[in-house]
Amino acid sequence: MKKEKIILAYSGGLDTSIILKWLTNQGFDVVCYVADVGQNDDFEAIKQKAFDTGASKVYVEDLKKELIDDYIFPALRGNAIYESRYLLGTAIARPIIAKRHIEIAKKEKTKYVSHGATGKGNDQVRFEFGFYALYPEVKIISPWKDPKFLSEFKGRSDMINYAKKYNIPIKQSIKKSYSEDENIMHISHEAGVLEDPNIRPDESVFSLTTSPQNAPDKETIIEVEFKNGYPIKITNKNDGTEKTDSLELFTYLNKIAGENGIGRIDIVENRYIGIKSRGIYETPGATILREAHLDLEGIAMDKEVMHLRDMLVPKFSEIIYNGYWFSPEMDFLLSAIDKSQEMIDGKVTLALYKGNIIPIGRESKISLYDEKLSSMEIEGGFDATDSKGFININAIRLKAHNLVLRKNKPFKWREKNKK
Repeated sequence: MKKEKIILAYSGGLDTSIILKWLTNQGFDVVCYVADVGQNDDFEAIKQKAFDTGASKVYVEDLKKELIDDYIFPALRGNAIYESRYLLGTAIARPIIAKRHIEIAKKEKTKYVSHGATGKGNDQVRFEFGFYALYPEVKIISPWKDPKFLSEFKGRSDMINYAKKYNIPIKQSIKKSYSEDENIMHISHEAGVLEDPNIRPDESVFSLTTSPQNAPDKETIIEVEFKNGYPIKITNKNDGTEKTDSLELFTYLNKIAGENGIGRIDIVENRYIGIKSRGIYETPGATILREAHLDLEGIAMDKEVMHLRDMLVPKFSEIIYNGYWFSPEMDFLLSAIDKSQEMIDGKVTLALYKGNIIPIGRESKISLYDEKLSSMEIEGGFDATDSKGFININAIRLKAHNLVLRKNKPFKWREKNKK
C-alpha cells in the first residue's frame, strides 16, 4: 500500500526530530522542509539528520532575500509595531515559511502538511492560517494538538526516551534555560528562566547586539536613502561603505546597529490566544530603518494622510502578529500603504551612539517642508491676520460646550473654578 506523503517543517531540534520519526511510525512518507530565513544553523547537518531520522526527501530553501523584499520592507513601510514596542520579527517570517511549505506540498502532490508549533503559542495560528489561505484543501497534522501524540509525549523525558529508542541524536551541549527563534530580522529569547518578568536577563542572553555600555564611545554616522518608502541605499559616512542590494543592505545594517547596541527590547506582550508572554528581542537593523523612515515621512508626507495612516498602524501590526498576512484586510491595508508611500523619496542622516538612533538631517526632492513658510523670522507669504478668523470660527464649539456646562452642571462648574 502506497504511503501518504506529508511535508514537515523541520528544524533539526528535538521536537521536530521526534515528530519526524513519529509521523513515519504513523505510516507517512515524510518529506522535510527546512526554511533558511537567516538563522545561524548548519543546514547540511540538519539535512543529514533528517535523512538519518527517516525523511525520504529534504528541501532546504533559502528565503532570506524574499523575506526582506516581500515581507520585512512592506511591514516597515507601514511602520508596523505591535503594542507600540515589538517590531514583529518572529511574526513577519511566518507567512513566507508557510507560503513555501504549501508550494512544496503542491509540487510533491500532497495535501498533508505538518509543523512543530505548540498549542499555547502564536506560531500554530500563523502557520495554519497561512496554510488554509493558500491551500484551502490542505490537511494539517499538528502533533502538539493531536490527542494520540499528547498521550505518548507528556514531557521532555518521554521525548528523550523516544529519541534514544530510535537512535535519534540529541545534542550533548548544555541546553539554554530559555528558547530562541532567529531570522535575519531579529532573535527572540523567551520561556524558561526569562518567564519571571522581574528578572533582568544576563548579558550572555544577547547575541546580535552588544551592550550599549560596551558600544564604541563615538558616533557612527550613516545615511539611509528611500524610494517610495523602500530603503534603497545605505552609506556609512565614517568609512564610505555603501550597500544597495536589499540583502546586503539589511545584513550590513544589522552589523553596525548591533555594534552600537541598538535594537534591544524587554516586554510583556499579549499573545493572540490571550496569554501574556515575556519576551526579550533583538532587532538591530530594522530598528534603524523604522526610525529613518518615520523621520523622512515628516517632510515628505501630507499631514492628513499621515494621521490617517497612523490610525491604521495598530491594526496593520495586529494583523501581522495574528497571522493574517494572506487575508482580504491585509490586501486592503497594503494597497493603502502603497498609496501613502508614493512620495516618500529622500535621504535621512542618523547618528548611532550607545543604543541611540539620532536623526541629524533629512532631505527630499518632494519635500512638503517650506523653510520660508515655517520660519518665525520671515513672513514668507503667510498673512498672520488670517489666523484671527480661523481661531474664532474653530472656537465656536468650545464656547458652546462650556456655556452648556455652566447652565446644566452649575455646582460642578463652580467647584472646578474654586480649585
